[in-house]
Formats: sequence, C-alpha cells, structure tokens
Amino acid sequence: MDAMNRMPGNGAKMAEEELERADRTGQRDSLLMMAQMTLEGENSPREVRVRNISEGGLMAELPVSVEINSSVQLDLRGVGPITGRIAWCTQGRVGVAFDRQIDPKLARKPVGGGTSTPEYAKAATTPKTRPFNH
Repeated sequence: MDAMNRMPGNGAKMAEEELERADRTGQRDSLLMMAQMTLEGENSPREVRVRNISEGGLMAELPVSVEINSSVQLDLRGVGPITGRIAWCTQGRVGVAFDRQIDPKLARKPVGGGTSTPEYAKAATTPKTRPFNH
C-alpha cells in the first residue's frame, strides 16, 4: 500500500494512532460474509461482502469510491454494531480501521439459536428393521 492511500482527501496526515490501526500487521482471518455498512453522509446501510477481518479492521467489497478517513458504521454478524474509519480505498474494495478492537472469531460463530437440526437438513436414512422372532 502506498503512502497516498493513507492520506485523507484534504491532504492532512492521519494521526499516528490511526496509522497504526490502518497498518495491516495484525493477523487477518479470511472469510466471506455479508455485513451492513453505512457510510458517512448516508442514511441507510448498504450490503457489502467482507473478505477478511482482524481485531483492528476488515476489508470489504464496495463498488463506490470513498474518501479516506471518512467515518463508517458496520453491523457485523456475531459482533454487532461497530464504528470505524476508511483506511484505504481501491478498485472496488475498502479497508476499515475499527475505532475499538473486536474478537474476529465472533463473526464465525453460528447465529442460529436452535438446539436441534431441522428435518429438511437431516440426512436421509432407512428405517431399522426388527429381527424375526421364530
């Protein structure tokens, strides 16, 4: 990532703390999940594909160009609402640096609250036969 991608649209440098969060040094967990993202200045969320996630941020597919350092709100499955800033934006993808760290493993936990497998999801079996009594 070049230095240009780390600069806000007005040319001012990001605070050192924000640069550290935008750094890609943390361990990332590759996955494919959908999330709701609300960009600064927008009233309603848009659905995005999250490609990887870490404690400090994520990469998502976003087909619009967004100004670096603009605020964003996300609703992540298993994690809930989280705020952050756009760290970089390029060719249909964005990097988001979270305002606080999260546990990325929560995004992988099942979201269903059921305790049993529904009938349509069970494997087909044949009924057991009883032995003949002679």
